[in-house]
Amino acid sequence: MPRRNLYPIVMVAAVSLLCWQATQGAKPKDEMMELYGVFVDAVEQVEANYVRPVDRRELLESALKGMLQNLDPHSSYINTTEWKQFKRQIEGRFGGIGIQVGMDPDANRLKVIAPMVGTPAYEAGVLAGDLIMEIDGQSTEGMNPDKAVEVLTGRPGTAVKLTVLHEGTEKAETLSMTRAIIDVPSVLGDNRKSDDAWDFMLDKGNKIGYIRITSFIQNTTEELKKALDELKAEGMKALILDLRDDPGGLLGAAVEVSDLFVDEGLIVSTKGRNTISKTYEAEKEGTCDDFPMVVLVNQNSASAAEIVSACLQDHNRAVVVGQRSYGKGSVQNIIDLEDGKSVLKLTVATYQRPSGKNIHRFKNAKDSDEWGVSPNPGMEVKLTTSQYTSWLLARRDRDLATVGRRHNEHGDQKDGVTKDEGNKPDTKDAGPKPREDNPAKEKEQANAKPFVDRQLDKAVEVIKEKLAASMAKK
Repeated sequence: MPRRNLYPIVMVAAVSLLCWQATQGAKPKDEMMELYGVFVDAVEQVEANYVRPVDRRELLESALKGMLQNLDPHSSYINTTEWKQFKRQIEGRFGGIGIQVGMDPDANRLKVIAPMVGTPAYEAGVLAGDLIMEIDGQSTEGMNPDKAVEVLTGRPGTAVKLTVLHEGTEKAETLSMTRAIIDVPSVLGDNRKSDDAWDFMLDKGNKIGYIRITSFIQNTTEELKKALDELKAEGMKALILDLRDDPGGLLGAAVEVSDLFVDEGLIVSTKGRNTISKTYEAEKEGTCDDFPMVVLVNQNSASAAEIVSACLQDHNRAVVVGQRSYGKGSVQNIIDLEDGKSVLKLTVATYQRPSGKNIHRFKNAKDSDEWGVSPNPGMEVKLTTSQYTSWLLARRDRDLATVGRRHNEHGDQKDGVTKDEGNKPDTKDAGPKPREDNPAKEKEQANAKPFVDRQLDKAVEVIKEKLAASMAKK
């Protein structure tokens, strides 16, 4: 194969090697060209002699991913398809119907984990636990969740039909809905109200608020402000901020959230080898500092979640309860490739706490080393693996929307959503679709012991002590 045909591969390989070069120091030009030649020779040999034909782009992407994986776990190559999904995650909005899907191994079908409140799927009557039998007439048997996301997302205003089988029923029904812009919520409560909206007041007697941030995306700060306004209107006296299992997200969102609770001083700083060090300072305007706080973290609280918890802890704004955090204190830059069709996510710096201590857990770091965010003295509540799993399952169950269907006061369905039943809209049902009795499941639920969230209970205990101490001073 002529070498000129490998020019696109060589160019991207050059970018890869330059990234590698940055970690090794400058290399002479002739040495770099020699390395490019090795890469081209290897590609030619694979294309000519491998046991089966190999797509050239597949080779290139594999080479890029392998190189970046060797740097650290957070540097990666993101191809065109993955980049679209990644952008949806950080933007927190996309065109779709608003459901979380997984795979039911017994049925080999897609299963609805939960419809998102107020979305087309929620309005149409899609329920948690539904098996999706067909999407626009196409069977979902064996379809993986990633493929389902690709099929279900699309341009707002376009129609899609789901044939679903509700739990406890034998007959599937087809629901029609219109795709819309879906805003993925990142600020949640502990329990839902009767209308499925989040109830952010955890303890109504003591006026203890509870807000859970699941990720730090573009709309997190605005969502948080709305939740705080709601709590203040209800007379909140204290707040628990739950960052457990929060994998992080945008640095800007973490800084904004921290700034809501700290009126002055350093929030976080970044330090890198070939990047300008940056510091982020709190501003007094708009600060909510007139109530005590507890922050919950666990072993999966990472990145932006660690920035916020470290900031509030170092400024003595909040007590940290739970388990030591993950230790992901590195900064990744997004570098465009192919005119933005694909990107490199490259680690370029690390975060430093306001105290100057390190957040990032480096390779081969010991438990005795300084990294992550640890609970305040006496505030560690460790969960075993089975206890963590129980918390995760209980959390998932409480997160589910309980109402699956909405109608206006005349019984007409809203937002162009109709039930497909002989092309006639269903105007009889004014509430969620009843499910068939399932005696075995009901017995299992009746015998199940109520889950006790020990970490949250400890946070409530700490908050009550702070409220009592505050009242004693008065």
